[in-house]
Amino acid sequence: MANRSPPATFLLFLAAVACGAAAARHNYSDALYKSILFFEGQRSGHLPPSQRISWRRDSALHDGASVGVDLTGGYYDAGDNIKFGFPMAFTTTLLSWSVIDFGHTMTPNHLSDAITAIRWATDYLLKATSIPNTLYVQVGNAFRDHSCWELYKVDASHPGSDVAGETSAALAAAAIVFRLRDPDYSDRLLQRAVRVFDFADQYRGAYSSSLHNVVCPCYCDFSGYKDELLWGAAWLHKATRRREYREYIKRNEEVLGASDTKHEFGWDNKHAGVNVLISKEVLMGKDDYLRSFKENADDFICSLLPGVSSHPEIQYSPGGLLFKTGGSNMQHVTSLSFLLLAYSNYLSHANSHVPCGASSASPAELRMAAKRQVDYILGDNPMGISYMVGYGNRYPQHIHHRASSLPSLEAHPGRIGCKAGGAYYLSPKPNPNLLIGAVVGGPTNISDIFPDARPIFQQSEPTTYINAPLVGLLAYFSAHPYD
Repeated sequence: MANRSPPATFLLFLAAVACGAAAARHNYSDALYKSILFFEGQRSGHLPPSQRISWRRDSALHDGASVGVDLTGGYYDAGDNIKFGFPMAFTTTLLSWSVIDFGHTMTPNHLSDAITAIRWATDYLLKATSIPNTLYVQVGNAFRDHSCWELYKVDASHPGSDVAGETSAALAAAAIVFRLRDPDYSDRLLQRAVRVFDFADQYRGAYSSSLHNVVCPCYCDFSGYKDELLWGAAWLHKATRRREYREYIKRNEEVLGASDTKHEFGWDNKHAGVNVLISKEVLMGKDDYLRSFKENADDFICSLLPGVSSHPEIQYSPGGLLFKTGGSNMQHVTSLSFLLLAYSNYLSHANSHVPCGASSASPAELRMAAKRQVDYILGDNPMGISYMVGYGNRYPQHIHHRASSLPSLEAHPGRIGCKAGGAYYLSPKPNPNLLIGAVVGGPTNISDIFPDARPIFQQSEPTTYINAPLVGLLAYFSAHPYD
């Protein structure tokens, strides 16, 4: 039997975490409220009377009109005015997963806000998938964002199994959220999820091949489309309990590369998420013949633990921040920490540990590792700064976000021309419109340094897919602040 005692280096890390937590408690409930409120600042389309971020007004009210399709609504992904379907669908999936796993720990108001945020996305995704074998994947062109507005779609002749697979996952996950709250809407979401998945599977190909010049480099799918097919099937299995999806997963495990890049998870790569999601079934004793997915998940989880991991792509900064190379590091921090927390809960319910070589880690140790990352975001870091706008006494003031950095319509009713915006972009003044709850990309090197400058978008730009998994994390820790 494996030794269940974690390595001494991991114990030292946890001791440091415990000391830091005792010294500086966080208001996780307030951070949760703000992390959900952020999505109102990213809304596109006609805004409801209940809109609370008042400087965000109606926008993009004619999306889709040129082709006779209503594509109003949905979310802008980050700091510009484009609707990218791939990250929007991933955001929706992770918001839904947050509610599925941690909604019971939310207050009624928090839960209501989270469900509203999900529905704002799913209403749009239903519009984007209204035509069979067609999925509108982008409204706007990143290279001509200021001067034109264009629509891009995938269809049978121009496949996009990656974005379609993720959209199917989003619709299926949301169907679970609405199952008891709005059965008719849930059924509609699930039926559409099935149809979109069939389209993704039948017409295989990457949307970054079909639409390369449009979707790359912003949301080019570098990992290929196979992971999204497994991801979509996994969520459809969870939503329907149909044997056909379980068999699909097992039959395609090697073909679709379940063990490929199994240490990655985010809008581009779903492998770690697939393995963790399916592992719950294995831990509950329901699908033991999918045990290989649990073995992949175990290996992935161990790779995230400080003092345990030997994976070359996982590092920790001197201040304790999980670090992966590339821009917008907080997207990795929140997504990977979410998987740590979700897996810890699955292990707890199964009264199990995760084997890590000659040792093992308990569910509590996984939760503490995830909590350390959340606390870092909220201010327990060498800079002493909260990376969530509006939380704490010190937070980013110059975020890379067009609507937040330009004057509101109330302050400046007149039109601001494309080139005229440059003065606001380069201004040393703080953003005039507070995008409450936005979590920026944070330090992009291992030194824990953050300059708070709009032009350095890799560090200063918020995204919906940074916040989506953070909702689940904050929901749990708001109910269990001392875990």
